[in-house]
Amino acid sequence: MKRLHVFILKSYLSPLVMTFFISLFILVMQFLWKYVDDMVGKGLEVHVLAELLLYASLMVVPMALPLAILLASLMSFGNLGENYELTALKSAGISLPRIMAPLIIFTILVSFGAFKFSNNVLPVANLKLYSLLYSVRQTSPEFDIKEKIFYDGLTDFNIKIENKSKTNDMLYGIMIYDHRNSMARNSNVTLADSGKLKISEDKKSLKLILWDGVTYDEKADLDKRSIRKNEKQQFRVDHFKKQVALMPMHGMDFNRMDEGLFKSNTKMKNMEQLAHDSDSLQIERDKQIKYLKPRVESSYFAQYKSLNIREKRNIENNAQKDSSLLNTYHEKPIEAYGIINLDSLYNTFNVQTKVSVLGNAARNARDTKAQIDEQMIEIEKIDYHLVSQKIEWHQKFTLPFACFIFFFIGAPLGAIIRKGGLGMPVVVSILFFIFYYIIDTFGLKLSKEEIWPPFMGMWLSTVVLFPIGVFLTYKAATDSAILNADAYVIFFQKLFARFKKR
Repeated sequence: MKRLHVFILKSYLSPLVMTFFISLFILVMQFLWKYVDDMVGKGLEVHVLAELLLYASLMVVPMALPLAILLASLMSFGNLGENYELTALKSAGISLPRIMAPLIIFTILVSFGAFKFSNNVLPVANLKLYSLLYSVRQTSPEFDIKEKIFYDGLTDFNIKIENKSKTNDMLYGIMIYDHRNSMARNSNVTLADSGKLKISEDKKSLKLILWDGVTYDEKADLDKRSIRKNEKQQFRVDHFKKQVALMPMHGMDFNRMDEGLFKSNTKMKNMEQLAHDSDSLQIERDKQIKYLKPRVESSYFAQYKSLNIREKRNIENNAQKDSSLLNTYHEKPIEAYGIINLDSLYNTFNVQTKVSVLGNAARNARDTKAQIDEQMIEIEKIDYHLVSQKIEWHQKFTLPFACFIFFFIGAPLGAIIRKGGLGMPVVVSILFFIFYYIIDTFGLKLSKEEIWPPFMGMWLSTVVLFPIGVFLTYKAATDSAILNADAYVIFFQKLFARFKKR
């Protein structure tokens, strides 16, 4: 049996490694297509791009690994079935679960490794990736000026050229607008017959050499935001044969951002950190609700003290007739007036007082509602972060279970289909993976919108696919022809034959 186990493992490991790197390559290419605009033309060094691709590869492992397991199990058992090796093993008295035993143990080890990867490696990779990607986005593109188009990539300067030499770095027909004086834009213009632009070695400034030009400088009053025609202004014209200037270029050099700025994101945390932050958020939420309750209750009072002297005397005279009104002399919460006939108290007021009382009540209700809405916004923010923490916590477990379930879908399905290679297995794997991805995305959306609890949304795909894996394993173990195309062909041939006889 040891030789059989080694044979089964060899048949499975080769397709697994191949399909894993193929899936990884496709997903990394998808990442590059998504962020290619942020990386092109930045003059990034090779080691920065290599580091970016490494972290991107680690980030897509949770999607590549389950797909690779599904495809590899389909291919390996499809090849065994197509070459009648499964038939020979079954005829020797070896059942399909016994054939799958070494691969089941191997899949359990892979699932455990996937959990460790998701909990320990993936948060660090996400932190490195997003901090590096943000740093790349903050880097300005390399200096690339086009002919007859104003280039505004330099701070406070706009440059336009008529044409440039194809053999050297000479530029012709140069026009430069200096916008450093924000009060009077376009008041400083330089025209030159020819010139050169060179970037300094530190990429922090631009060396500008101009020949045969003129500078027009209209000195606007800095205390005024515009140049008026009826006011006298200083106007200066400078002709030059050669002029050299340095213009600062901000953001042209690549600077790494501090990774600590991104550590608060849920994708950058392991299970221990997520559990700790979830507890802290839950405590904060309880505090907010605790503060909200007395604030709401304190807004409901019988406002007796706001009445004038005449109205108080009126109430006192009526209170002598109804002893239950004596308790209204003090401002108490509404619970304290459970035995008081408030309608009788209200009817003692005159029309003007009644209007005032109703206005005060409406105003107090609006103020209370505004306080509740303000407090609820804070509670909703906490709920959003709390749900995000719980979703990420459950995702640490969904990856290992996805690997395990996809094996029990792919292996029996390959034994039933009995087709190896990259044809049918690829089609079936992609269909199953799309089905899994749609369900997982649907559950994730329901969890984020707080329609379902996080554990229900994140485990929805597992709950749906697990019975499918059990059903396919049972059918494969009992030699069912449920997905055998030849069986359906024979069935329809017999059916047509019966119709012909009739």
